[in-house]
Amino acid sequence: PVSVGMSLDIASIDTISEINMDYTATIFLRQRWTDERLCFDGNKSLSLDGRLVEMLWVPDTFIVDSKKSFLHDITVENRLIRIYPNGTVLYALRITTTVACSMDLSKYPMDKQTCTLQLESCKM
Repeated sequence: PVSVGMSLDIASIDTISEINMDYTATIFLRQRWTDERLCFDGNKSLSLDGRLVEMLWVPDTFIVDSKKSFLHDITVENRLIRIYPNGTVLYALRITTTVACSMDLSKYPMDKQTCTLQLESCKM
C-alpha cells in the first residue's frame, strides 16, 4: 500500500441551497506520496505541466456525496505536479464541487445546519 498525505483548504463556499439540499464550494486539494520509481539525482524539485499527470500514478480520491464537480482550467488546468529527488510527489488541484447536505429545517429560522465534506479513496 502507498501512504498518501492529504490537505484541503476551502477557498470559498459559493452557494447554499435549501431547496436542493446542497452547497457549492471551491477547494484546494493537495496530496503527497512517495514513488521510488521517480527518484532522481539532484537537489531541486521538478515542477511538471499538469497534462503529464496522465503518465503518473495518482490516488483515486473522490468527494463523497458530490453531485457534480469540475477542475478549473482557465487558462490552463489548475493542477500542479512537483517531484522531489527522493521520489516524493506533490499533486495539487483546484476543484469546485456541489455536495449533497441533508438539512433539517423544522426549526427555521432558529435552526443550525452541519454539512460535511468527506474524501475517500477506492480500494481494489
